[in-house]
Amino acid sequence: MLVSRKPGRRVRARRIAAVGMAALAVSAIAGCGSGRTGGGGDGAGLVAGTTDKIFSLDPAAAYDNGSLLVETQIYSYLLNFAPGDATPKPDAAEKCEFSSPMVYTCKLKSGLKFANGNPLTAKSVKFSFDRMLGINDPNGPASLLGNLEKTEIADDLTVNFTLKVANDQTFPAILPTQAGPIVDEKVFPANKVLPDEDVVKGKGYSGPYTIASYDKNKLVEYKAFPDYKGILGTPKTSQVSTKYYATSDNMKLDLQSGALDVAYRSFTPTDIESLRKDSKVKVADGPGGELRYIVFNLNTMPGGTPEQKLAVRKAIASSIDRPALAEGVYKNTYQPAYGFVPQGMPGAAEPLKDLYGAKPNKDAAAKFLSGAGIATPVELNLQYNPDHYGSSSSEEYAAIKSQLESTGLFKVNLQSTEWVTYQKERARDGYPLYHFGWFPDYPDADDYLTPFFAPNNFLQSHFEEPKITSQLTAETTEQDKSKRIKLIEDVQKDLAQNYLPTLPLLSGKQIAVSNPSVQGVSDTLDASFKFRYTVLSK
Repeated sequence: MLVSRKPGRRVRARRIAAVGMAALAVSAIAGCGSGRTGGGGDGAGLVAGTTDKIFSLDPAAAYDNGSLLVETQIYSYLLNFAPGDATPKPDAAEKCEFSSPMVYTCKLKSGLKFANGNPLTAKSVKFSFDRMLGINDPNGPASLLGNLEKTEIADDLTVNFTLKVANDQTFPAILPTQAGPIVDEKVFPANKVLPDEDVVKGKGYSGPYTIASYDKNKLVEYKAFPDYKGILGTPKTSQVSTKYYATSDNMKLDLQSGALDVAYRSFTPTDIESLRKDSKVKVADGPGGELRYIVFNLNTMPGGTPEQKLAVRKAIASSIDRPALAEGVYKNTYQPAYGFVPQGMPGAAEPLKDLYGAKPNKDAAAKFLSGAGIATPVELNLQYNPDHYGSSSSEEYAAIKSQLESTGLFKVNLQSTEWVTYQKERARDGYPLYHFGWFPDYPDADDYLTPFFAPNNFLQSHFEEPKITSQLTAETTEQDKSKRIKLIEDVQKDLAQNYLPTLPLLSGKQIAVSNPSVQGVSDTLDASFKFRYTVLSK
C-alpha cells in the first residue's frame, strides 16, 4: 500500500522473480483535479473525518490509503475481510479454491448487480482483472497481480485464474486488495482510467454503499446499496458522510465539538495523547501493520568485509532502545518491533529480542565489533526522511543518533532529505543506512518478507541469498497452514541471526477517535487495514 508510505500514500510494487513474488519500488504521485458531482445529501446519518486524500476512484489508478477508504465502501471483491477477521472469505464469490496447483477458481453468487442495475457476472470479473493488468497505471496496484498469468471465463458465474507460480498461498489474500475491486464493463473503459466524476455518475460499483454526492477531498456522501449481498452485510447506518481536512488540528477541534462522529487517519502522537484524556471522545486502537525500520546498503555501509559489515549491523541492533522510541517519541502509538513481521499476524516472531536483547546491551555490541576487528567509534552516515512518514521522524532519528552515540561505539552523521530526492538517491547507493516504512497490502506475513528479501527486492540494498530465496519459495507455496507458519518463523530467525539486512524498530497501530455514542469502531480496526463504515452506528 503500498515502497514505503506515509499517511495518505500507499506505494508498492510486486512482480515475479526467482521466488513467487519479489518487489520493486514505484512511487505514486498525487494528481487529478477535484469536481463536484451528484445531487448532495441532507447531512443525516454519521459524519466521519480524515486527513487522507483521494487519488482516484478508479481502481486501476488507486494505490493509496485515501482511495482505499472509498473503495472499501463502494466496491465488492471476490473475496474480502469480514470485520475482525484477517482471513479472506467470499464476498461477491460463493466460493474460491485451487482447482489445480496452477489454477485458482472462483464461483460468483447468482443475481449480483452493480448499483446502476447492470448484471455482475464472470465477464465483469475477467474484465476487471484484464483491465487492471492492461492499463498497468504507474500510480495503480497492477503489480500486486504479478503472479497472475491470465483470467478466463468458465461459465457465466465462474472464473479461472491461471497463476505463474503453483500453489501461491498469498493469491487469495491479494484478491481483497486494491488490485481486486470488480467494476462494470459497461461503464469503465478497458484501456484508460475513468475520471472520478464519471465513476460517480456511472455507478459501476457494487459494494455496500453508493456515492450520493462527491466533492473531491472535501466531502463525500454515501448511502446504503440495498442489493449488496457480500460479507460486509447491510450497513448499520444508511447514510455516511466523509469530511476531508488539510491538517489534524481542525479535525480534532470538530471531533471535540461534536461536528464529527468519528475520525480515522491521521492524528499526531501528541493529539492522541491529549484525546485519550478527553472524556468527550473515545480512542480506539487496533493492529495496524505499519513497520518502521532501518535499511542497510550492503555495498556502502561501514566494514571492510561482509563479516565486518554484519558485525556492525549486529552491534547497532544491540544498541537501539525501541521502548524509548515507542514511548518517548510516539506516545505508545507504536510498539517495539523485534521481528520482520509485526506482532499479531500469523507467523510473527521476535528473533531480535532473543539475539540482541529487548533493551540496549553495550557490552554485547562492543563484543560484536571487537570480535570482527573493527575499531571504534564506527562512523555511520544515517539518512532519514522528514516529510514522508509524519512530523515525528526528526525526533525519532535524533533519538536514535543519541542512543547509538551514548554507547561510545558509534559516531553518527545524521542527515535528512526531502522525499522526491530521497527516493532516487537511496536506490542509487546514496545512503549507507537509511530510514524506511511500510504499510501492508494484505494481512499475510509474506507481505513483509518477499518484497524485502527476495532477489531484486524493492529495497535495492544488494541483499540476495539463495538460502533465503529458497525459504521464501517454500513458505509461499506451502499449503499446510501450520507448516507454513513454521517456515515463516524459521526464515525470520535465519535473517536475524545470519544476515540482518534490515533492522525493524517499531510497528504502528491503527487509531480512530469517536464520539462515545458511536458503536462499532473497534470492530473494523483489524489487520486487513480496511475501515468499513458498514459496522458503524450511533
